[in-house]
Amino acid sequence: RAEIAILGGSGLYALAGLDGPREVRLETPYGPPSDALVLGSLEGRRVAFLARHGRDHALLPTEIDYRANVWALKSLGVERILSASAVGSLADGIHPRDVVLPDQFIDRTRSRPSTFFGDGVAAHVSLADPICPVARAALREAAAGDAVAVHDGGTYLCMEGPQFSTRAESFLYRSWGASVIGMTNLTEARLAREAEICYATLALVTDYDCWHEEEAAVTVEALLGNLRANAALAARVLRGAVGRLPSDRSGCGCGGALEYAIITPRERIPEACRERLRPILGRYLDGATRE
Repeated sequence: RAEIAILGGSGLYALAGLDGPREVRLETPYGPPSDALVLGSLEGRRVAFLARHGRDHALLPTEIDYRANVWALKSLGVERILSASAVGSLADGIHPRDVVLPDQFIDRTRSRPSTFFGDGVAAHVSLADPICPVARAALREAAAGDAVAVHDGGTYLCMEGPQFSTRAESFLYRSWGASVIGMTNLTEARLAREAEICYATLALVTDYDCWHEEEAAVTVEALLGNLRANAALAARVLRGAVGRLPSDRSGCGCGGALEYAIITPRERIPEACRERLRPILGRYLDGATRE
């Protein structure tokens, strides 16, 4: 079992400092997660770590089975996800090696499943505020003690990838007021909300995308040095945030996201859906029998 999950992005493929680590490999209705989950204790809390691209970074953003990842975490009892992600800056005041704590998203993905529902059960959760304020506050407090610029709030534009933006796209996203650009986090946030899991992002800036006239367009070579520095920073901040999370979730509404969201009458939900979504819907289906 685990109460908090850490999703490691580009450059963060393991988490040092876990006490009593052990690997668990799970199967889900959507296939296996990106890699083995590493369970252990961190700051006295039960934690699960998962490298979203796999520990060898073999998965493109579109190839990640986000449903398998979130379902597996939910089945372990996870109530909060802290996500670490490499991003590009879209704003003049946000520089490489800065930290951004987004509170909003724009979706530009097109080729990935982003809901657990369908196939006999309809539900519509609110995503007006996709980031858990309590989890984001814990990240903010943990990052404040580091010698790094922290931008509290901002919009993460989630693109499909794996290619980086065209220059025209980069200028367009800036005109929309987006702060950073990445390829993974909104899909996770959508599914976490459906699974009633708190979600917050530690966005680590590696580059300026391709809009900055005085900087070269983003390349993998230029990105790698910043990734290594950011990975060490991420590990410190995530550890501090885990210790700052309150033990209860009364400070946010993430744990009740499905309370009024399920439209299909409980007794009409097909048995196959009930079994597939048991970790997510179980408490709403107890006592509801099919005709």
